[in-house]
Amino acid sequence: MTQLRLALAQVNATVGDLTANAALVREHAASAAAAGADLVAFPEMVLTGYPVEDLSLRTSFVEASRTAVQQLARDLAADGLGELPVVVGYLDRVTDPETQLDAEAAARAGSGRDERGVVGMPKGLPQNCAAVLHRGQVVARYAKHHLPNYGVFDEFRFFVPGRDLLVARIGGVDVAVVICEDLWQDGGPVERAREAGAELLLVLNGSPWERDKDDTRLALAQRRAAEAGCPLAFLNLVGGQDDLVFDGDSLVVAADGELLARGAQFAEDLLVLDLDLPQNGLDPQALPAGVQHVVVRDRPASPGSKRPAVAVVERERLDPVGEVWAALQLGLGDYVRKNGFRKVALGLSGGIDSALVAAIAVDALGPEAVTGISLPSSYSSEHSRTDADDLAERTGLDYRTIPIAPMVDAFTAGLSDAMKLSPVAEENLQARVRGTTLMALSNSEGHLVLATSNKSELSVGYSTLYGDSVGGYAPLKDVPKMLVWELARWRNAQAEARGEVPPIPENSISKVPSAELRPGQTDQDSLPPYEVLDDMLEHYVVGAQGRSELLAAGFEAEVVDEVVGLVDRAEWKRRQFAPGVKISSVAFGRDRRLPITTHWREQQSR
Repeated sequence: MTQLRLALAQVNATVGDLTANAALVREHAASAAAAGADLVAFPEMVLTGYPVEDLSLRTSFVEASRTAVQQLARDLAADGLGELPVVVGYLDRVTDPETQLDAEAAARAGSGRDERGVVGMPKGLPQNCAAVLHRGQVVARYAKHHLPNYGVFDEFRFFVPGRDLLVARIGGVDVAVVICEDLWQDGGPVERAREAGAELLLVLNGSPWERDKDDTRLALAQRRAAEAGCPLAFLNLVGGQDDLVFDGDSLVVAADGELLARGAQFAEDLLVLDLDLPQNGLDPQALPAGVQHVVVRDRPASPGSKRPAVAVVERERLDPVGEVWAALQLGLGDYVRKNGFRKVALGLSGGIDSALVAAIAVDALGPEAVTGISLPSSYSSEHSRTDADDLAERTGLDYRTIPIAPMVDAFTAGLSDAMKLSPVAEENLQARVRGTTLMALSNSEGHLVLATSNKSELSVGYSTLYGDSVGGYAPLKDVPKMLVWELARWRNAQAEARGEVPPIPENSISKVPSAELRPGQTDQDSLPPYEVLDDMLEHYVVGAQGRSELLAAGFEAEVVDEVVGLVDRAEWKRRQFAPGVKISSVAFGRDRRLPITTHWREQQSR
């Protein structure tokens, strides 16, 4: 048996900031060395941030990444860490002349298809890679084999696949290195790792979070560890990147599926543990085809008896609703910080959506960085104003009141000679005056305006373009209305359990939702009850079910036709909506791509 002290550094990288990301690697590598690690690994494309999307098609960016990984190796050695093997994800390009020639020739072939059957090839032949750094040099590299092309992923557009599996001997242990999708696809590098006799399978990941995904990952890791015949270390990014959130939640499982360690959720973490590994007696001269074996450090790690064992700390696990809250908080906070904003602003209506967004923003940024503005109209109820006042007092955010009635009256009077506003136009005018006011604050004081619409409203177009939809980020964009209420109750319960004042007024949670743009208005004047609407949207938007399937699921025909029609007609609004945190398997934007201009309507399938 040989003992390997493994350190997994789940860190929060920023896309494009190679200098800051390299500093993160150096900082956590130093911590790993202080913990006596024999090997420290970092997530997929940590040096460039992930996903880089079309930045990968810029030669200048690829070359900057290649230069940065070489410089990082030298800097680690200068830091006194040269003897510690470091595995990092980064952006590279095809460097093997034979591979380069084969790929380019395939792209020029009569059919225009490469060896994957894909038309064309990315400019510059970039690759999603991992590098092993040791003694000031890049001593080995691995290029991702399987390139996902579903959901939020479009890696066929950006990268070309690698060919060989990397097995690096580190501390006397043969470690197979693969990247993310290589684990999710049957066969390929995982199967080859077993054939090569690897003693540890190290998987670098940039795996975005969505609800219920962590259990899927654990089950997959356990299955692949059994297939590889060795322990498996799953290392994941953490942090927000536009609409994606990476949750960390790194884990290590034994070959028999036992969970050995698990990292923090939605937070940076350095997971250090000792692995006692059998020697498989890998013979570098008898490796199967397609395996590259590199000896990084052949000396076995110190026997466990010669150094104190590492105590693996069990990180607290979040409940399902707590995971959603953490994702929204991290996604919003990172979007604000990474894009250089200092403060956010939002309209406070006294309703549940704006109250929830305010509470998330305060948790993410602190009350001093959140400005809430009450924008009462002539139709605003007394409780709307007092509930907004109550929320401001509970959270401590910067609170202002700007009545919009005089501005609406001025608009109406100014338009009266040219047109007579319809009732709907009058309602929308109020919402747009509110939006204009919020954007005036943004321009004057530099706030990022937060849109407060939820996924249910966005689905059916129940928002005013350039009005209540205004904003640069939409935390609830992928949060259905029923979950909005659930999150509010969860957050208040957490506060009560800690002896704190609940941030969200109970009246904002319990009262009937209303846009208050006309006397006595409620959401249910225009929409089915939210429990019915959300259930149907789950089937139609997420499940992509047609009319017949919706009817078979028990929905009434009249409600089906109404909701489906609203969803189909609102695509043009959704295209103009701000980005927001993805929490479901199908979020508006990258996951669901439908034409705006189309004569197909689901009702036609009757």
